[in-house]
Amino acid sequence: MIPKIILGKGPNATRRTIGYLFGKGRANEHVDPHLVASWNDFAPDPGRSPHRDPKEVEAQLAAQLDQPVKMLGDKAPKYTVWHCPIRAAPEDPILTDAQWADIARRIVAAAGIAPEGDEEACRWVAVRHADDHIHIAATLVRQDGRRSQRDHDIRAVQREARQIEIDYGLRRLKPGDGTAAKHPTSKEHFKAKRLGQDATSREILRMRVRRAMAAASTEAEFFALLEATGVTVRLKLGPSGDALGCNFALPGDTNDKGEPVFYAGSTLAGDLSLPKIRQRLATTAPEPVAIRPGNPWHQAIAATERIPHHLTHSNDQVAQGQLAALGAAFDLLPLTAPATVQAELERAAVAFERATRSRIAADHASARVLRRSVQAIWKDPAGHGDGAGLAMLLDVALTAVAYAMHWHRTRQHVQQQAAAEQTLIHLQTAYAQITGPVLADLASRAPTPQTKRRYAHHLQQAIPEHADRILTDPTWDALATVLAEAEATGHNPTTVLDRALSQRTLDDAHSPARALTWRVRRLGERHAPGPRAQAASARQVPERPAVPPSQEHQGRRR
Repeated sequence: MIPKIILGKGPNATRRTIGYLFGKGRANEHVDPHLVASWNDFAPDPGRSPHRDPKEVEAQLAAQLDQPVKMLGDKAPKYTVWHCPIRAAPEDPILTDAQWADIARRIVAAAGIAPEGDEEACRWVAVRHADDHIHIAATLVRQDGRRSQRDHDIRAVQREARQIEIDYGLRRLKPGDGTAAKHPTSKEHFKAKRLGQDATSREILRMRVRRAMAAASTEAEFFALLEATGVTVRLKLGPSGDALGCNFALPGDTNDKGEPVFYAGSTLAGDLSLPKIRQRLATTAPEPVAIRPGNPWHQAIAATERIPHHLTHSNDQVAQGQLAALGAAFDLLPLTAPATVQAELERAAVAFERATRSRIAADHASARVLRRSVQAIWKDPAGHGDGAGLAMLLDVALTAVAYAMHWHRTRQHVQQQAAAEQTLIHLQTAYAQITGPVLADLASRAPTPQTKRRYAHHLQQAIPEHADRILTDPTWDALATVLAEAEATGHNPTTVLDRALSQRTLDDAHSPARALTWRVRRLGERHAPGPRAQAASARQVPERPAVPPSQEHQGRRR
């Protein structure tokens, strides 16, 4: 159940709100509008007065609601109307008028509009014009002339909605922490449908601004990237002429006067205000730290591989910064991926966006290596690999997201945990699509049977509990290929395999052979150690890892 609070102002605010609630709607979606409850239970009902002009009854109802406001004259508050639509989920049962009336009374009581038993409270009505929702309209002056006490009404209403879901057996939504991005309004949805857009302008702008922020290293580059994608930017300037904020608009998205519809960055998402964008860009500016020359895929994979360590051993600020950087990586990955997986990666990015923010301040500087390496991939996506780079990055990203889910759960970030869980589903689909061709190519270059037997012998000694499963897996030939390639570049295949086994347990892996293939490939592409280092490494037996807390989820299985 989703309540949303809208405040109205102006001399005609109440009349305008009542007119909308009893009208046809912006897309003729209002059906049989009528009152289900009111402050006194006998307010005039424009929907149930067949012998009177509906407009006349609407005016009478608005006048009665407005009476306490008019009594204050110029001492009335700036905002005089409290409007709260409450919508049930599509899968919820259709509630009766009496049930919606009870819900309305509970909501106005929780908000401080009309506490139970308070006969001098604000005047309000609940209007139903569809099966799945009602609208509560109230005026914000009590009948005794005092202003309503509605401190923190948004949180209070959301809290009561969660209890209503339990009491009525409705779909239970996740409680939030106030950091979620603003949802599109019904008006924005209708407009997107009219314009033939798959998403609302708000959602399209949010993704474009996030991508520009993920790709840019400077503020100038950020605005240039937005311009290149067709986004119009309007800066809010202070008295000194410095930019204090920015608004964004899409081409063709205009109001009834033909003017562009601008959205403030902070209304697209809490981390898209200009000060927050500048804070994020400061961590990718070229001055503080330069990334060593090398393959950016390797650097991005290594940085993503370290995220679970940060989530379990670093402070919360560093952990939050790592998740924000991972979200930025997901924003850019669809632009570098084959067309077959772009849509699924975009869905993963949209889902994980909610998992990148919480009340914890992010230490963005701790994740600059991941940001810069993904930026390098975005700038030259065709110059890096045969798809193996993306496959390996998705492999470690799946682990990172599983740890993110656990990190959010332990901090009771319910919405963020659910977002990470949804992200896993999309990433798994993309991972399966991208790895098939890469593994087939590796398997086609499998080494000789004698070499494979040598590798198999060590596997049987090192991990007898998984050896049979690995050796009968179709991915075994690909694993043998990457072991042979590592050996050809100077690595000791036995040592490489042992190190791959020590990184994480295979107990939760859907395909231990596939998991080992990517680990060995990453290790084999590193610089081969010299003879002395190899001899020293061979004397060390890596400790086998235990299952981390986050891996109790089946979502990570691959």
